[in-house]
Amino acid sequence: MEISGIISAIVIGIIIGVLGRLVIPGRQRIGILWTILVGIAAALVGSGIASAFDVADTEGVDWIEWLIQIGLAAVGVAALDRSKVRR
Repeated sequence: MEISGIISAIVIGIIIGVLGRLVIPGRQRIGILWTILVGIAAALVGSGIASAFDVADTEGVDWIEWLIQIGLAAVGVAALDRSKVRR
């Protein structure tokens, strides 16, 4: 992976993480660093899932891929938030 790919993965991860956090109602008790890490992981896994279903490369904006990534980020943020509450 080239440096531009790493930088774009981080930027997309930040966006996906924040959008995933906004989808969940209420206040989440995780920090911004965890949100970014969840967003990066969700972006990478979501791209893989979208590629597996052959919806990763469509004409125009890849809305289905974005929805998969945001959904995964929301699940990740909710899971981390619940694990923080139990401690």
